[in-house]
Amino acid sequence: MVSAAHIRALAEKKYEAVRDIRRHMHQYPELSFEEYKTSEYICRVLDSLHIPYTKGFVKTGIVAHIEGKNPSKKVLALRADMDALPITEMNQVAYKSKHEGVMHACGHDVHSASLLGTAMILCELREHFEGTVKLIFQPGEEVLPGGASLMIKEHALKNPDATLAIAQHVFPSMETGKVGFRAGMYMASTDEIHITVKGKGGHAAMAGDYINPLVSAAEIITELQQEFPYTIDADGVARNTANHIPTVLAFGKIEGKGATNVIPDHVQMAGTFRTMDEAWRKASHEKIKEVVEGICAQHKTSADINIIKGYPFLTNNETLTNACMQAAKEYLGADHVEELPIRMTAEDFAYISQEVPSCFYRLGTGNTSKGITSGVHTATFDIDEDALKTGSGLMAWLTITQLNS
Repeated sequence: MVSAAHIRALAEKKYEAVRDIRRHMHQYPELSFEEYKTSEYICRVLDSLHIPYTKGFVKTGIVAHIEGKNPSKKVLALRADMDALPITEMNQVAYKSKHEGVMHACGHDVHSASLLGTAMILCELREHFEGTVKLIFQPGEEVLPGGASLMIKEHALKNPDATLAIAQHVFPSMETGKVGFRAGMYMASTDEIHITVKGKGGHAAMAGDYINPLVSAAEIITELQQEFPYTIDADGVARNTANHIPTVLAFGKIEGKGATNVIPDHVQMAGTFRTMDEAWRKASHEKIKEVVEGICAQHKTSADINIIKGYPFLTNNETLTNACMQAAKEYLGADHVEELPIRMTAEDFAYISQEVPSCFYRLGTGNTSKGITSGVHTATFDIDEDALKTGSGLMAWLTITQLNS
């Protein structure tokens, strides 16, 4: 049986190669569903490792396989996303993005580089694990409908059929060398709410000649806040007051484009609805529509309501996640493994978590002493690159412990 110390040594040995991969990907980021050069680069690395793969899932996605002993015994899928964000990088580093206005500001370069590092390690240990490792390099995590859902539709989890799945995500608020897990419900579903309230525009002084849509819009926001009251628990999570289900309903945009003396003929509103219960999610969509239509009827306005269903909630299989958490303690030490609170953010790995027993965990990438503290989706996001050792090594250890269990 291969030891954790052996895996750590291999992760150290592969570190410079993994770091170089991450830096290359960071310099040449590509937006969601446009990861053509990124996909070609990953394929070249897989070729150098003599790992067979199939490319072209959702145009840029890749699925590779590493077979151990008894390949059909168990199939573990490891997923990494590849896309970047439309952000102009402000870091002054040697590997700064060369694509103006595009940046790996959510760490997907770290995820893909770490998974390739895991592949390097596993290639040397084929005789030490049972089953098959399915490596999934996924496009388009950042935008709907999410690359995970599309890859599933194109049977990326099939042939051979995945029986388990694991993924990791950078966590800049956690120090490098640490990881975090949460068994059970972990991340929320996410839906976009778009409402256009229509009235009748006119001169603000001529009150009898117009129907002000801003009045309806203001009342809609106020009423919806009353329909979805919440309290904040000790972990900072908003829970619906009536049923205690984690719930967020928030509007971040209202645009009327009138003036001090101009009443617009319509108002556009946009917000988000997030929760962790599918029945409540469906009922809430209907309640939102009911409130909007009722208020518009009172004010003789009308509304176009478009609720775009986004990613489902992400649930971590308790048996798998608890086993991974214990294995992480063996690999890193118990003081480097944390239990996480639920999050109202969303992830399209949720689609995979609803297909097969899954574990989605957090990889610490921050370093306060080095000033590496910026959050994801910011122009100054970066990582302590030592996190790549944990990112590749721990995932290899989790893979072997699961496939041999």
